[in-house]
Amino acid sequence: MAEIQAEEKSLNFLEEIVEEDLKSGKYKTILTRFPPEPNGHLHIGHAKSICLNFGLAMKYGGKTNLRFDDTNPAKEETEYVDSIIEDVKWLGYIPEKILYASDYFETLYQFAVKLIEKELAYVDDSSSEEIASQKGTPTEPGATNKYRTRTVSENLVLFNEMRAGKYKDGEKVLRAKVDMASPNMQMRDPIMYRIKKVPHHRTGENWCIYPMYDFAHGQSDSIENITHSICTLEFVTHRPLYDWFIEKLVIFPSRQYEFARLNLTFTVMSKRKLLQLVEEKYVHSWDDPRMPTISGLRRRGYTPESIRNFTDRIGVQKRDNLIDVSLLEFCLREDLNKTAMRKMVVFDPLKVVITNFPDKIEMMTTENYPEGGEKTGNREVPFSRELYIEHEDFMENPPKKFFRLAPGKIVRLKSAYIIQCDEVIKDNEGKIVELRCSYLPESKSGTDVSGLKVQGTLHWVSQASAIPIELRLYERLFKVENPAMEEGDFKDYINPDSLEVISVAYAEPSLANATVEDRYQFLRKGYFCLDKESSQQKPVFNRAVSLKDTWARENKKP
Repeated sequence: MAEIQAEEKSLNFLEEIVEEDLKSGKYKTILTRFPPEPNGHLHIGHAKSICLNFGLAMKYGGKTNLRFDDTNPAKEETEYVDSIIEDVKWLGYIPEKILYASDYFETLYQFAVKLIEKELAYVDDSSSEEIASQKGTPTEPGATNKYRTRTVSENLVLFNEMRAGKYKDGEKVLRAKVDMASPNMQMRDPIMYRIKKVPHHRTGENWCIYPMYDFAHGQSDSIENITHSICTLEFVTHRPLYDWFIEKLVIFPSRQYEFARLNLTFTVMSKRKLLQLVEEKYVHSWDDPRMPTISGLRRRGYTPESIRNFTDRIGVQKRDNLIDVSLLEFCLREDLNKTAMRKMVVFDPLKVVITNFPDKIEMMTTENYPEGGEKTGNREVPFSRELYIEHEDFMENPPKKFFRLAPGKIVRLKSAYIIQCDEVIKDNEGKIVELRCSYLPESKSGTDVSGLKVQGTLHWVSQASAIPIELRLYERLFKVENPAMEEGDFKDYINPDSLEVISVAYAEPSLANATVEDRYQFLRKGYFCLDKESSQQKPVFNRAVSLKDTWARENKKP
């Protein structure tokens, strides 16, 4: 059925364009690019773009470049470059080339000189405020200024002096001479170069003028022979300028296409807002597991497969929409259900003493993965006279349909024996602190000859062998669907219960060998991974996602 559905899946509009371009012979092969700015960490919205660019090229036998738009040295750091490369590779993609807009600074400069020589660019001495006021409004044309009529020779000298560092930041800019009366505000003599006397993370102090994004973007695409330059919808109005530069420079005609960016419920995607969350300590770091950053999702326990599946399911749209984060969580559950190793961990321990069990350790065989899955294998867990079960798995006065442990009732301990509760021990305040139980020796899992049918199965750990671990239970960072659209400060809508820490839980001993790369299902509890802050003395596990979407259920209650 899945194969039939895959075959019947219709092409998205970008796939239709690519197929037509290849069919018509416009291109023999396709080359796309992912062009992040190295001024922050990538988030799930960027993951959509990465999967789209790399996935499209892979589907049609093409390649994808990773090109850093490093044209604003004041905000760029090598740390961001390294994290972006790691994120792309972690998602499962290998770029054809890793490139930088700064690789082309000399070529871009010469392109600008060429436009000056064609009387299509000029040096403007106006302040940023003056340039803004001269631009006009969407309904009123802009106003030209005296600098627009400078001669070619004068502009060439001034532009060369800008490069040589003769002028202060903001003292002069180079503008394209397009059309100050254009109904498209982007075409009203946009700035091509500005002076920024800031060291660059790659070129050092070789340059003190830097190209604006709109000039660097299309020309970098053209230099690399990018066939399909895929951007988000906010760049629709920039496309005529993209085409104008390519046409006037008579260079390889890369073509820009736009798709809707990813907006996700219960989070924010703005770099500015994410930076606020980090700097104002609402989260611990960029890779805090509550953050929508790729590094945060990875640390939380998301897998590359689940994110690729998510981006494939949401498809490619031409209109902005809001995607339910429950779909992202569903994709993770779907992946981890098949691949996560099963382990037993008791979150809120209640001691059980099996009074008729010998004072020894017996090894029980239990499965590592769900029955019928691709992965197989078993492990042994120690069983002993004294165990821990969950407090919530016992009730002294249970309702009718309570199938867990209660006085006089029987349950099966996972992959072990059937036990019956015989006695309840309480402390001076009446709190239950221990259960005295008996087991049926003939009821061992796999060789059960007791003939008893038991409706409840509980997870457990042996007290003698259990290892203490810390659990971090993460929930959604915001308590409203679209915090960016709510009244007031978006931070007012942060979920105060987005993190619950259980300082001491008890785990089966095999988790002492857990690795950060592995994912686990803690039976009946959720999916978890080892956190990078773990130590041999204090293992820390993050909850990636619960077994079921309890959030939706809880928030539907009246």
